[in-house]
Amino acid sequence: MIILVDAMGGDNAPEAIVNGCLDAVLEAEGFEILLIGDKEKIREILKKRSYDESRIKIHHASEVITVEDTPTKAIKTKKDSSMVVGFKLLKEKKGDIFLSCGNSGALMTGALFILGRIKGVDRPAIAAIVPTKSGKGLIIDAGLNTVCKPVNYQQFGVMGSIYMKEMLGVDNPKVGLLNIGAEVGKGNETLKNAYSLLSESNINFVGNIEGNDVALGKVDVVVCDGFVGNVLLKFYEGAGSYFYNLIKSIMLKNLKTKMAALMLKKDMKVLKMIMDADENGGAPILGVDGLVLKSHGSSNAKTVKNVILKASKFAGTKVLDKIRQEFVNMEVEDIEQDL
Repeated sequence: MIILVDAMGGDNAPEAIVNGCLDAVLEAEGFEILLIGDKEKIREILKKRSYDESRIKIHHASEVITVEDTPTKAIKTKKDSSMVVGFKLLKEKKGDIFLSCGNSGALMTGALFILGRIKGVDRPAIAAIVPTKSGKGLIIDAGLNTVCKPVNYQQFGVMGSIYMKEMLGVDNPKVGLLNIGAEVGKGNETLKNAYSLLSESNINFVGNIEGNDVALGKVDVVVCDGFVGNVLLKFYEGAGSYFYNLIKSIMLKNLKTKMAALMLKKDMKVLKMIMDADENGGAPILGVDGLVLKSHGSSNAKTVKNVILKASKFAGTKVLDKIRQEFVNMEVEDIEQDL
């Protein structure tokens, strides 16, 4: 297995990216990493660490797509950027999966322009894992499509269900449509039509859910547009950090609470792992014809390490094949004409 990594994407690149890859190689077997970017800068970082040189290689790319770049223009003009080169290597089957912490808009544009959509898919979507009372839940879309058609919600539910089955081993995942009320008929016309399409789909659709149902784990797959999904995801991350630090400050308030904290040290570590965005980083772009993982721009070495480990697991699943099989006969235009 070869994991292609955009070494130049993100706020902390290339140091955090390279070091995260090195940490991942030290922790797990079964994959090699191809770092794409400025070979001199990457080599300088690699020199500071000891590692198995047979498992980490470099593919030089002379350009970088930054957060200031306009996505479409950057993909079209920066042909030798680490992101564009990564997509091309994936398309040429020179790697099994591509990971980037770079410009989200450019990553989506590159995935569509270079890899293309899976036949039958109208719009790809980001699928983000979040902790819930039941274990883990999936938010789809988590940031790509701010305005959606009814068929998009339907397809998000199907793709999310496949991902939860294949990646997390959830049997018959429960799928819910995020809405302003749980009752049938809630929401605008788009959501009402989306409800109808999801009800007719070959998935375990349980109906509308509200925001509080997400954390309570009422469903395994939360279907929403990218605007709502991204707000929900960022709120989750901020709330998790806030409450963990609040509990920590209370536990360190005085000698009595410090003694209690000492007794709960292991449990606090578990809580931190559950709530830590660095532990749950790395969201796939589902619906494009290739395996692509997006990690947030502020990813540190710890985040990158965990995303690399997730990438190695993701590349070993049949998610891509299952989505292709499910969508091969889907006619998007016909569905929309019926509404």
